Amino acid sequence: MSLQCGIVGLPNVGKSTLFNCLSNAKAQSANFPFCTIEPNVGVITVPDERLIKLGELCKPERGVIPTTVEIVDIAGLVKGASKGEGLGNKFLANIRETDAIIHVLRCFDDENVVHVDGSVNPVRDKEIIDAELQLKDLETVESRIQKCEKAAKAGGDKNAKLQLEVLVKYREALSQGKNARTVELDNKDQEAAAKDLFLLTNKPVMYVCNVDEAAAVTGNAYVEQVKEAVKDEDAQVLVLAAKIESEIAELETYEERQMFLEEIGLQESGVNRLIKAAYALLNLRTFLTAGSDEVRAWTFKAGAKAPQCAGVIHTDFERGFIRAEVIKYADFIELGGEAACRAAGKLATEGKDYIVQDGDIMHFLFNV
Repeated sequence: MSLQCGIVGLPNVGKSTLFNCLSNAKAQSANFPFCTIEPNVGVITVPDERLIKLGELCKPERGVIPTTVEIVDIAGLVKGASKGEGLGNKFLANIRETDAIIHVLRCFDDENVVHVDGSVNPVRDKEIIDAELQLKDLETVESRIQKCEKAAKAGGDKNAKLQLEVLVKYREALSQGKNARTVELDNKDQEAAAKDLFLLTNKPVMYVCNVDEAAAVTGNAYVEQVKEAVKDEDAQVLVLAAKIESEIAELETYEERQMFLEEIGLQESGVNRLIKAAYALLNLRTFLTAGSDEVRAWTFKAGAKAPQCAGVIHTDFERGFIRAEVIKYADFIELGGEAACRAAGKLATEGKDYIVQDGDIMHFLFNV
């Protein structure tokens, strides 16, 4: 399932440092703007503690296979990008191709790291990028409005009228300097019409506050400013210290990394938290398969039904779907495996309408 989160932000806020921590694909990280010219794509393993326990229990011959998510490091944006300033056109094209946005904000002071606008102010930085994306969205909306008005008048097109209602709502918000994601739509028909617009500021977003070591656990005043600025958006705020994360990434063993985290007062690395949050931001969930051959995590879209999830493994599974055998992860661990769950009546047989839940252990029966 090829869904991507794009890492965006102004130059020198820590995007590429963070990307390097996330991925083995090393983006150039330097103290000057535009060191990332082409978007770097990293396929990132999604941490899942459930796989470790299942692996210990099943002892699979082929091992444990986690699921992944794609992260794209996109070149830094500057004021005027919507008019082509800096790498504006390239930035906007690359961000349009992603499914969700990880917006990195600099929330640390360091006189040795140049800020493109001369001072540290994460809310201002956020507003610069928001403004550029809003301007581009406003162009899109204005263009669509003209077409919809003609179609609605000429042929009484109901779909055109519906889309026009949505477009007018977005135009009003964008003209006021608000992101499209802040707009409340009236019904499911309007929500469906909105999806076809592919607006930049309607993509799900997570704000990552890049702090120094002293603020890695508790945050700081900059973080509080960001939280206040985004309180009306449907957005998550995550705090991490990219510099510390780069040091953690260099440690060779899991034990060394855990000791390092404990010393600074963290239970889990910021990178792990970020990957999990990015996965959720894309509205992705995980079902599991577990046996003596392999333990594996599989990605599906939240709300998917059993046949669709069967198709994630192989298209034949979906085409010839008969039923699914489902065991809840907690039962599988508590009782010690499939045979014990079957004996205890904890294995459920589900049909085509079953909505798969995160952590379900699945076995599909099919015939083609």
